[in-house]
Amino acid sequence: MTRAVVSDTLARRIEERLDAGRRFFAADAERVARLCHRMAERFSRGGRLVALGSSPAARSDARHVAVEFVHPVIVGKRALPALALAGEGGPLPAQAELVCEPGDIVMAFGSEPDVSEALAAARERGCLSVAFSSGGAPAEWVLEPPSDDPFVRQELVETVYHVLWELVHVFFEHRGLLDGREAQAVHDTGASSFLYPFLAESESDVESVTEDVRRSAQMKADEVGALREQTLTEGREALTGAAADLRRCFEARGKLLALGNGGSATDAMDAVADFRAAPQGWPARRAIDLTEDPAILTAIANDIGVEEIFQRQVIAYGRSGDALLALSTSGNSVNVIEALAEAGSRGLVTVAMVGYDGGRVAAEELADHVVVTRSEHIPRIQEAQASAYHVLRELVELA
Repeated sequence: MTRAVVSDTLARRIEERLDAGRRFFAADAERVARLCHRMAERFSRGGRLVALGSSPAARSDARHVAVEFVHPVIVGKRALPALALAGEGGPLPAQAELVCEPGDIVMAFGSEPDVSEALAAARERGCLSVAFSSGGAPAEWVLEPPSDDPFVRQELVETVYHVLWELVHVFFEHRGLLDGREAQAVHDTGASSFLYPFLAESESDVESVTEDVRRSAQMKADEVGALREQTLTEGREALTGAAADLRRCFEARGKLLALGNGGSATDAMDAVADFRAAPQGWPARRAIDLTEDPAILTAIANDIGVEEIFQRQVIAYGRSGDALLALSTSGNSVNVIEALAEAGSRGLVTVAMVGYDGGRVAAEELADHVVVTRSEHIPRIQEAQASAYHVLRELVELA
C-alpha cells in the first residue's frame, strides 16, 4: 500500500463524509430541530426512548443511544429514560410488544424485517416513531443519510442522534413550549449563555427557538466535519501503520481485541462487527469485543475492581501476534491504560483512538499507533473516531 494510495483513499473518504454531512443538514436541520421539540414533549410527559437494532452494527447504535440518554456525559444535561432492544433478547417484535408504551419514542436502526415489524407495532401503540432508513416500516420521522456507503451512513446517523440528544434539552428550558405544561419564567442562561444564547428567549415563540436549535444543529455538523478531516489527516501515518500491522496479524491467524467504556464500548462493539462481517463484503476477520459479556465485566468489577475489567480479559484471550484496539475519549481511563500495558507486555500490537490532547495514552506513548481527535466535546470525538476505525477497516483490506 503506497503513500499515494493511502493519501488518495483518505482524501476521497474525507470528502465523501463532508459532502454527506453538508447535504443532510442543509436539507434536514429544521426537521431535526422540530423532532427535538416532539421528543421533549414525550419525555416531559414521562415517555421513554426505546431504540431498536437487529444486526450487529445496528445493535451498537441502539446501545449507544440508550447509554447517551441515560448517562449524560455533558455537565448540566439531565438523565432521560432510554433502553435498547436488540436481537439477543429474542424476536424484536415480541420485545416491542412487551416493552413499548403509548407515550414512548421508538428509534429504529436498520431495515431488517424484524426491526420494521417492531417499529410498526410500536407506532400502532401510539409511540412516536423515528427511523434512519426509508426501506423499512413507515415512521413518522425518517432521517435518511444521503450516501450509499454503509460506513458514511452510520457515521452520519451517529451525529444525528447525538445532536438530538444534545438539543432535546433546550426545550425543557422552555416549559411553555411543551404540550401539556404551563409556561414559566424565562430561563436565566447564566454561564450557559455562550453555548445556547437562545435559552433566554420568550417561552411562547416556538418558531424562534426552533430556528435557533436548527442553527445549533448545523453548527455541530460543521464542527464534526472539520474534526473528521483533522482526525483522518493528522492520523494518516498511525492509521496506515496500524492497518499494515493488523493485516499481518490476520494473515497469521491472529485476532483483534477491542474495548472502550460507555459510548466507546458501543463503538468497540461496532468495530468488531465490521471486522467480522463488513457490509462491503470484505473477508471476515477474527475479532473479539471485550465489552460484550456482562457476566465477565460485572464479576471482575465486583470482585477485583473496574480498573481490571479489560486487563483480565487481555490475559485470558491475548496472544503474541494478536492486536488490541482501545477507544477512549479522554485517553486517561485507567482500565484502558491497564489493558494497553498488559497487551504490550504480551506482544500484542496496540492501536488507540483518543480525544482531547491524547491524554496519558498519547503523552506516555502507551500504544504502538495512536490516533488523536483534537476536541473536548465527547459526542464529536466519538463521531470522528467512528470515521477513523471505519477507514482503518478499509485500509486493512488495501494493506
